[in-house]
Amino acid sequence: MKKYEVMYIIRPTLDADAIAKEVKTLNEVFTNNNSKVLEVNEWGLKELAYEIEKNHKGYYVVLTVEATVEAVNEFNRVVGYNENILRHIVVNAAE
Repeated sequence: MKKYEVMYIIRPTLDADAIAKEVKTLNEVFTNNNSKVLEVNEWGLKELAYEIEKNHKGYYVVLTVEATVEAVNEFNRVVGYNENILRHIVVNAAE
């Protein structure tokens, strides 16, 4: 397994419970696919550098994971159709 850094931005119109549910659901994508979530940093609501789908703010979440390629592919698939995720990125965290 390789180490990755994952960042995603959640739509700012969701309430706190919905945001917590999204974070839990997206973390489970890794844990359900034989991977480990090492660290979760919720940066909270921040200004976006540019407008995305008429949003000027977004709720940022950064993860550090040890994941298989299958888990990363599944995460990309899941966030691809999730309308509550404005943007995401997965970066190989080479040490």
